[in-house]
Parts: sequence; C-alpha cells; structure tokens
Amino acid sequence: MVPLFYNARSLWARRLSTGLTVVGLGLVVFVFSSVLMLANGIESALASGGDASNVVVLRKGATSELVSGVERDAVRVLSTDPEVASGPDGAPLVAGELVVLVTLPRGGTQAMNTTARGISAGSFAARPEVQLVSGRKPRPGTHEVALGRSLVGSSPEARPGGALRFAQQRWPVVGIFEARGGAFESELWTDARRLGAAFGRDDYSSALVRLRSPSEADAFAKRVEADPRLTLEGKPEPAYWADQASGLATFIRVLGLFVSFVFSVGAVLGAMITMYAQVATRIAELGMLRALGFRRRSVLASVVVESAMLGAAGGVLGALGALATRWIHIRTLNFQTFSEVGFGFSPTPGIVLGAVLFGTLMGLIGGLLPALRAARLSILDALRA
Repeated sequence: MVPLFYNARSLWARRLSTGLTVVGLGLVVFVFSSVLMLANGIESALASGGDASNVVVLRKGATSELVSGVERDAVRVLSTDPEVASGPDGAPLVAGELVVLVTLPRGGTQAMNTTARGISAGSFAARPEVQLVSGRKPRPGTHEVALGRSLVGSSPEARPGGALRFAQQRWPVVGIFEARGGAFESELWTDARRLGAAFGRDDYSSALVRLRSPSEADAFAKRVEADPRLTLEGKPEPAYWADQASGLATFIRVLGLFVSFVFSVGAVLGAMITMYAQVATRIAELGMLRALGFRRRSVLASVVVESAMLGAAGGVLGALGALATRWIHIRTLNFQTFSEVGFGFSPTPGIVLGAVLFGTLMGLIGGLLPALRAARLSILDALRA
C-alpha cells in the first residue's frame, strides 16, 4: 500500500488546484449541511413549544388551532377530569385559548401575518417554559399584550411601551416573554375575551390541559374522544407542534437536498477533472511506483485515497462554514399556520458528521475513474512519458 504521507505531499505540491477543488466541494457541503440545519431549526423551534404534560384539545378533524373551535362549556367539562393538575391557587390548569391571525406593519408598505393568542388565567401557569423577561403579564379584561421575544423589533411598535394596532383597536405592549426558543416566541398574547370580542369570536380555538403526569396524556386523549358530550380530540402538545412543523421543514429539506444534489454533480466533476489532471502530470511518477513493486490495486487505492482526502477536506470546510450560521436568526411563513415564525439554524453532531461524510463521498466518486486510468497504465509507457 502506498504510504499516506505520499498522498498528502502530492496534494500539497499541487496546492492551487487542490485548494480550488476543496473550496468547490466545501461550498456544496455548506449548502447541504445548512439545509439540514435550517430544517432542524424549524422543527426545534416549533417542537420545543410543547410540554409532555400538556394536551392540546381541538375540534375533531381540525389540523391546527386556526381551524378549530372549542365551546366554553366544553372547557369546563375538561377541567373536571381527575388527572388534571392544579395550579398554585388550587384551580384546574385548563386554559381555553383563542388563536387568530393579525396583520402588523413590518415597515414601509410591507406587512406580516402574526399569531395572536388569546389566553386565560391558566395559560402561563400551564406552560412553565414561558417566562417573562421584561414587563408584566397582560391583565385580564384589558387590551394589553405580551410579545414573544422573536417579535420584538419585527414591527415599529413591537417593543416594550409600544402600542400595536389591529382589529381597529389599540393594544399596548406591557411585557416580553421567552419560551426556550419555541414557537410561542413568535406570538403575541392577550386576554382571550377581549381578542374574541375584537374578532367576533365567542368560542375558543383550543383548550390546553395540563396533567399530573406525562404518562396520562394518551389515556386522557382517549377519554376526551370517547366522551359523548364532546366533539373534541386531544393530542400531546409536543406531537401537536411537531405536526405544525412538518410541512415547512419537509419542503425546505426536499428543496434544499435537490439543490445540493444538482450542485454535487458539478463538484464531483470538478474533483474528477482535478484528479485526471494530477494523474496526467504524474504518469512517470506512477510508473516508477509500479516499477518499485507496487501493484495496480495499490496505485488505484492511492489515487482514490487522495481524492477522498480532497473530499474530506471540503466536507470539513463546508461543515465549519455551516456552523457559523447558527447565530443567524430568520423569519418565514409557516404554510400550515399562515403566520410568520422565527427560528435559526440548529446544528447537531449527526448533521456535522453527515456533512463530512457527504464531502468524502463526493471525493471518492470523483476519484474513481482517474484511479482506474492510473491503475491501467503500462509500466514501460509510463516511464517513457
């Protein structure tokens, strides 16, 4: 087997073509890993909005809170279940909530759709992950709103002390909250009755039920569905938010991987051309290796390893570039809720490892044909070159 240091020195001796090939492969790997991080960021942002002890109750057949309806009497029935947890005041942690879309100015002539959540007394208590970072909670019976951290600055008045305007009314901002980077950080929260009156809605969109134990979630959902007094169904909150993320995340993942595949064809051709050029300039050198006793398969393996080293270097470069995107925060429209959601690129060890392996695979594929050509060289013809 040809020593690895020989391949490393060979690449260094041709560092210009080596560097250009590594950069080309790295750009493809950057796109590949960034797409995966982006899709994972969407799923993480939405799925992290769920607590395993909570169940979201919707009308049967509803796919989201926007198209659901839950009567106020049904919320009172849900609060009588023996497995419902109690708040600090001893009241059942069942919160009827109203979800509507509001349009806020982004600046200039642009506007954005934002989710407004009408909350009840137990909404904050049932979600321990939602914590105020400034100001206070909206007071019941008022038009006061609290903004998710991701919304701050997205609209001119979306700030502490500002006043939003929608539904022909003024909604003063009294607090800012965070939710571990979850979907709630892209929402504004206000009193459910005031929000319902502004939009002509008497019923809630959903009911949030906090249980004593996460293990009771499935049994509770079955009891809700079987109750003849109700036409509702329950879903554990993490599962609900995972469903809300699936459409957008899948779209970005499929589109991005298709683009990566197209780019990878060009990168593989670039690696192949580079390795063909290296074989052409090293014919005599390769012939000498054969004359020294190295077999054809050793020469073939040497060229393939060299190409794989190019790919691995490109994979590392692309993965490092993609890791730098983790500090980028963006907003886009969620196709399932028709509202904007804020999220970032979310890297994982699996994505980074996959990026390096993807780069190495491109290098291997690009080096196969040049390696076969090098292995088939006649010793005499190579030495005469």
